[in-house]
Amino acid sequence: MSKQASTTTESAAKARESASMKGADLLIRCLELEGVDTVFAYPGGASMEIHQSLTRSKRIRTILPRHEQGGVFAAEGYARATGKPGVAIATSGPGATNLVTGVADAYLDSVPMVVITGQVPTKMIGKGAFQETDVFGLSAPIVKHSYLVMNTEDIPRVVKEAFYIAGTGRPGPVWIDIPKDVQQGHCHPVFPDKVQLRGYNPDKRIDAIAVNEIAGLIEKSERPVIYCGGGIISSNASAELVAFAEKANIPVTTTLMGIGAIPTDHPLSMSWLGMHGTVTANYAVDKADLLLAFGVRFDDRVTGKVSEFARHGTIVHIDVDASELNKNKVAHLPVISDIKYALQQLLPVVKGKEFKAWHAQIAEWKKQFPFRYRVTDEVLRSQYVREFLGGKPHEIIMPQYVIELLSELTNGEAILTTGVGQHQMWAGQYYRFKHPRTFLTSAGLGSMGYGYPAAMGAKVAFPDRQVVDIDGDGSFLMNIQELGTAHIERIAAKALVLNNQHLGMVVQWEDRFYQSNRGHTYLGDPENPHQIYPDFLAIAKGFNVPAERVFLRSQLKPALERMLASPEPYVLDVIVPYTEHVLPMIPSGKTVRDIIIDQPAGGDLGTMGGL
Repeated sequence: MSKQASTTTESAAKARESASMKGADLLIRCLELEGVDTVFAYPGGASMEIHQSLTRSKRIRTILPRHEQGGVFAAEGYARATGKPGVAIATSGPGATNLVTGVADAYLDSVPMVVITGQVPTKMIGKGAFQETDVFGLSAPIVKHSYLVMNTEDIPRVVKEAFYIAGTGRPGPVWIDIPKDVQQGHCHPVFPDKVQLRGYNPDKRIDAIAVNEIAGLIEKSERPVIYCGGGIISSNASAELVAFAEKANIPVTTTLMGIGAIPTDHPLSMSWLGMHGTVTANYAVDKADLLLAFGVRFDDRVTGKVSEFARHGTIVHIDVDASELNKNKVAHLPVISDIKYALQQLLPVVKGKEFKAWHAQIAEWKKQFPFRYRVTDEVLRSQYVREFLGGKPHEIIMPQYVIELLSELTNGEAILTTGVGQHQMWAGQYYRFKHPRTFLTSAGLGSMGYGYPAAMGAKVAFPDRQVVDIDGDGSFLMNIQELGTAHIERIAAKALVLNNQHLGMVVQWEDRFYQSNRGHTYLGDPENPHQIYPDFLAIAKGFNVPAERVFLRSQLKPALERMLASPEPYVLDVIVPYTEHVLPMIPSGKTVRDIIIDQPAGGDLGTMGGL
């Protein structure tokens, strides 16, 4: 194309966009300009105009979830896997309130999202109109920012700002509420080229004084530890983290959100820490004389009793969000900075040391306290063995083994999502992660029902990657309707259900702290406990999704291979004993000195060597 023809085409496009546009069409055009290629949207009376406009878009794929919560979790999975803001759309009232859990989840885990809802017409706001909810007020505690758009001509500015806020600094959700008459209104749009928000400066950078001070602390230390979290992944700083750790020769532990920031098998990795993290990582942080806390928030599931956490060490805390500094744990050196930039500045300054005694101690802990599991007497006596296995103990499927085998079959290259509970912890413990953005889990809010919709979102973002939801029967059931979305939209996300017929993590706490008194944690049919209930295979069949169930260990590997090879969505229901506990475990509010460690007395079925 000639230069003159190109200029003519651009002028024609600008002329078309300067013509009067309907609000809903303007909204979709703004999404296209932000590079949005997928939205998860459920229509209703107050958002119909938006959906009519979506039907005319040539750039945006609209995926219809079967529940708004499924849609917002899918948008979150898309965002976590890509790093780009996910987009969810719903109508007013119940449509909007069904989004709240997913928005809160994104807020706690710092996931960039733009959520758009229809609203009743402006003249009806505040009058208790049909399907009216004060979304602006409702969302205030769980968003970075929210908008109620009262004029059609404000749509371009609001959308531009929303994506900028969602994706910069500490990422998070932004909510845009648009009344129906604003969607139906017309204006001559002005599309802003940039965003300038008074009082909002997300570009936080460490200064040279702090860089040199940190380098000096490292040089003086004898037992340093890097403790890093989701901020590393949000900032796309995994490469910088590994380079810094290798040059400084400092062992690394991550939070649950930080899994994948450093490969599980890296010599400096101690895997993750906290309530169900490695003994090695928890011991190392307790004994460290220097704790480099990068992109973390000292969550209670990591710290336990806060006053006792890292009590022997100098704490350096770097975070882009100033509100996190000294909030949960007072740092000796708090630094406001984007962590990627901070690591880039530290890398040329820091000097490597051998830390021989420290690394020897860590190696000894790794050898002594790997993740491990075994068949207990309780499992051998269980109904699971008597009825489902016909008394064949060699056919027992331990849940940890399922994940070890999945890791082996996928070579650690799959994107995993999870529900919330024991299966979530075992996924973090026994899968050998190699890359960031491959462990997508509801960490801060702990939202059951997250796993399968999030897997759909990740699979939409990366259709050529293997995406597997490791789920529990309780969590999977909460958004099982999204199997319909996966089938209709041809989204080949796989569901691997570790089915123990119970709310496993709550059962574990009942066993540990409530004398095994069952407080409504059995999910099967008490009138027919000899059958698996509900029947996920029958439910999947109703959605035209292939599924199978496995009872025996000898059946497991071929079934996993069939699941992974399937070009369709797939449900693999694996029956496991409910008596198994996630160990190690630091009880809530306790310290590393109270850690519960499983010490096998023979019959050790498996270990994860070095961890």
